[in-house]
Amino acid sequence: MCGITGLLSFENNSIPTTAVIRRMTDAIKHRGPDQTGIRLVDRVALGFTRLSILDLEHGSQPISNEDQTIWLVFNGEIYNYKSLKKELEELGHTFQTNTDSEVIVHLYEEYQEHCLKKLRGMFGFAIWDRRKKQLFAARDHFGIKPFYYYADHTQFAFGSEIKSILSLDGLKPAVNPKSLFHYLTLQYVPQPDTMFEGIKKLEPGHYLTVDQRGNTKKHKYWEPQFEPEHRPIETFVEEIRFQLKESVKLHTQSDVPFGSFLSGGIDSTSIASYLSRTGPIKTFSVGFEGEQNENIYARETATELGIDHFDEVISENRFFEDTIKAVWHMDEPIADPSAIAIYRLSKLAREQITVALSGEGADELFGGYRIYKEPTSLKPLSWIPENLQQVIKQFVDIIPFNFYGKNYINRGLTPLEQRFFGNAKIFTEQEKRLVLSSKVNLQTTFEATTALTSKIYENSKDLDDISRMQLIDLNLWLPGDILMKADKMSMAHSLEVRVPFLDKEVFEIARKIPSSYRVTNKTTKYVLRKAMENIVPNHVLNRPKLGFPVPLKKWIMGSIGDIMIEQIRISGIGEWINLEHVVGMLKDHRNGRIDNSRKIWTIYIFALWHSVFINENSVRQVI
Repeated sequence: MCGITGLLSFENNSIPTTAVIRRMTDAIKHRGPDQTGIRLVDRVALGFTRLSILDLEHGSQPISNEDQTIWLVFNGEIYNYKSLKKELEELGHTFQTNTDSEVIVHLYEEYQEHCLKKLRGMFGFAIWDRRKKQLFAARDHFGIKPFYYYADHTQFAFGSEIKSILSLDGLKPAVNPKSLFHYLTLQYVPQPDTMFEGIKKLEPGHYLTVDQRGNTKKHKYWEPQFEPEHRPIETFVEEIRFQLKESVKLHTQSDVPFGSFLSGGIDSTSIASYLSRTGPIKTFSVGFEGEQNENIYARETATELGIDHFDEVISENRFFEDTIKAVWHMDEPIADPSAIAIYRLSKLAREQITVALSGEGADELFGGYRIYKEPTSLKPLSWIPENLQQVIKQFVDIIPFNFYGKNYINRGLTPLEQRFFGNAKIFTEQEKRLVLSSKVNLQTTFEATTALTSKIYENSKDLDDISRMQLIDLNLWLPGDILMKADKMSMAHSLEVRVPFLDKEVFEIARKIPSSYRVTNKTTKYVLRKAMENIVPNHVLNRPKLGFPVPLKKWIMGSIGDIMIEQIRISGIGEWINLEHVVGMLKDHRNGRIDNSRKIWTIYIFALWHSVFINENSVRQVI
């Protein structure tokens, strides 16, 4: 696991300097504290900061082929690199190291852009092809590893984190209004934009090429698709068991200590259970005081599996101290409170190990979110004729008070395409207009959130509603929230996190499972739970999903709520946000009128981000 940076100049008389690429690379030193590598070739500068995982002695980058016509910087892990290496050796390629990075070099040399079809792993990489005078960059299938880029009329810059790009001379960071508008609903910035004007992120399953004149082309090489096969559930159970076991085995390739995150749920427990069968391992969890402290369940599981377990309870003070540091590492505002828990979890794990396996992706592949049960629960309203549905909905909408079942009727009479944008929906379109400043409302025309999801829904008309919801999350929520926070919060502590569920061979099974095997009236991830019988402890099999239940609602009721409002006031976001409306939200929250904790948190995270990256307050000094 590493950090990569690069700069391509479009001007003949402007060659990137060592000082510039070193500054870009030093900005993400936390991603790879073991070694720094820099290479200037033609009008390209490549930078690399290494966290040593494989071939500790010979794994430095940038790395080239024999005649130095191809240069690579690579962040990630290729889990099938040994079989690929054997294939390439049979084709006549020779190797100087035992690294997956050198395999990518020769794989590109042999197959060009088609090399991506052969890779099984997580990656963000860039190759300078001296013969073509072209930069080739790619991101993995699911978006496990990030890849940011920026281009103007003189240069193309890229990096594993935005901080590298921001170190360029003359680049003044500015808020992207479009991104802010979507962030207020989704709690993250959807691809390909970032919260920074002009800085983009390469989408999962995509690659791009840039030539010396600045001509940039982007291509899609893969996308998730569901094609259900109606066959006995037992066949899927056996396939899941075999492929997940194989994936975990591949994900343990390492020359440094590894372990696993362990919560009380089936996802991380499945990974830890397979790991425990290979030998002694260490697992890690964090929790918050209260009845839903995940540490309690994790300890119970670890005891039953005979695992050496470590945990920590996060206090209110620790949580908010970590938040400021975490925002800097996130690059973009991600208003998912669990990100702060992962920050602390990663710090705990890094004290013992360098590589941690985790359960991200299981919910999206196997139907694990409770919201996926909604299509079934809303079926009683489906008999109402479409024209009558709208009449009833309009009537319900104008009723000025809430009543039992009002929300159910509203959701049941709203088409899926208009009600589901992913797992988070913080502010509605109308609420966003209230929370945005009058200046922004007057000067900016925003696209509705439906614009992000419409193409996905259009291309999945033949699928059932549950599968369509999963596709929305696979394309937006997973890379925008789940994987982004996992990467940034772990790499803040130089910890590599691997996600065995997000293996393309595991997905090949998951995508063929009928939705009726994924989600039932009683439970989610039904087929995965069946597959894990006699593998994970029984008390885990049907435990409801908790995630990280951060007690924000309670905390904001107290003095921390006032501190948050003060930090919001001094952040400089008054240009964008109606601050008095935010104060009103806190008042309503404390009066018990409505739980505004997630809305206030979303504004708060944007405010801290603005302080660090736009206002350039002294927040960085505490990091």
